[in-house]
Amino acid sequence: MTDQKPYLTGHYTPVVDEVTATGLTVEGALPPELSGRLVRNSHNPKPGVTPTHWFKGSGMVHGLRLRDGRAEWYRNRWVRTPALDGAPYLTEHGPDLTASAAGTHVIEHGGRLLALCEANLPFELTPELETVGAYDFGGTLRTAMTAHPKADPVSGELHFFGSSPVPPFLTYHVADAKGRIVHSAEVPGASASLKHDFAITRGHVVFVEGSVTFDPAEHSGIPYGWKDEQAARIGVMPRGADGARAIRWFSVEPGNMLHVSNAYEDSRGRIVLEGPTVDREGFALSWNWWTGRPGRGSEPVSRSYTRRWVVDPVAGTVDERIVDDLPVEFPTLNEEYLGADNRYQYAVSFPDEAGHGGYGVVKYDRVTGARRIRRVGDARMPSEALFVPAADAGAEDDGYLLTVVTDLKQDASQLLVLDASGLDRVATVHLPHRVSAGLHGSWIPDEGRGIGRG
Repeated sequence: MTDQKPYLTGHYTPVVDEVTATGLTVEGALPPELSGRLVRNSHNPKPGVTPTHWFKGSGMVHGLRLRDGRAEWYRNRWVRTPALDGAPYLTEHGPDLTASAAGTHVIEHGGRLLALCEANLPFELTPELETVGAYDFGGTLRTAMTAHPKADPVSGELHFFGSSPVPPFLTYHVADAKGRIVHSAEVPGASASLKHDFAITRGHVVFVEGSVTFDPAEHSGIPYGWKDEQAARIGVMPRGADGARAIRWFSVEPGNMLHVSNAYEDSRGRIVLEGPTVDREGFALSWNWWTGRPGRGSEPVSRSYTRRWVVDPVAGTVDERIVDDLPVEFPTLNEEYLGADNRYQYAVSFPDEAGHGGYGVVKYDRVTGARRIRRVGDARMPSEALFVPAADAGAEDDGYLLTVVTDLKQDASQLLVLDASGLDRVATVHLPHRVSAGLHGSWIPDEGRGIGRG
């Protein structure tokens, strides 16, 4: 039964209609620098379709246009890929990279709006969220594209990779600020381990291979599973044309990380990497939720705690530790600090595996160790909180957080605008219908470069 699948119920209940609404109600005052578009993606199967895995649900992109203190429009559209109409990924000729769910992320780069899903090519959308079609960078992209590319805030380059369960396991790409691929290289030493996200620093590219790897016996449609024999490793590769030849792999404790918070080189030349990770039990609970199997946790992520690795290339060692015991996911930051030493990070908090605790927007101060949580209310769940800098911002946290809150009691959703400094509410925009809880998105400003969240 459809209503038994956790990813089709509660906060995750799919939206059934595509709508366009204008002149949305705003409570409070939207800051004038919020001039642009908020776009967000989610897995949202069509009515009557029950995917075998949360990640198999077809992508639906939601957009909100803000300008001059007004919320001018909201619209939502399915990404019209072959998979939306049932086309299979595996064909007699091999994988069809266009048969994409296109439901994980949405970014803008080089003037193109791209819906992403890591096993496939990106799909280009119009500014009004209509589907243009599969995009292969003018025929130069011949691998899948990660759903978590990284836009370098200094150069404007887009760094990304394509991964595969068969060789070549990992291919690294760089596109320039205009969207032209200028570098591609197979990464030696990689394995079939699941690589969902990665990091860039000012001088390196950092890949993470956890304990989850290709498993042909997994029949949910996503052929991966936890294997104790899969070595967990961090790959540190110098940036540049010859970087792949110099990659080094460092062993770490078993675990799995979906999303990177940030990475950077410290004053001693060590690589510092942070992100929420799960252990074996946490992955099992999460995977069972994602597939709707018995024995699942009550949330899509369980036992997901922020971990820090400090890789010392000179000594050849890795120091790692859990730095917080609050279950969190969807880490974000001020993107101007991506790849550099940042003080503040943000995330979404979840109840623990026993159902204790609640949802909220979390702010971490990495200097003092302080943690602040903004609870959003009973039966309300926030989405990934995207940082937008204030006009003439001075401090790193001088700006706003944008999060879409799903309200089960009211069967409604709102855009909540928070002051990133103290997490106080600045404004609320009421959306025309409930938005299903989803995954990742981007703030695309009218002025300057739209940096997609990795």
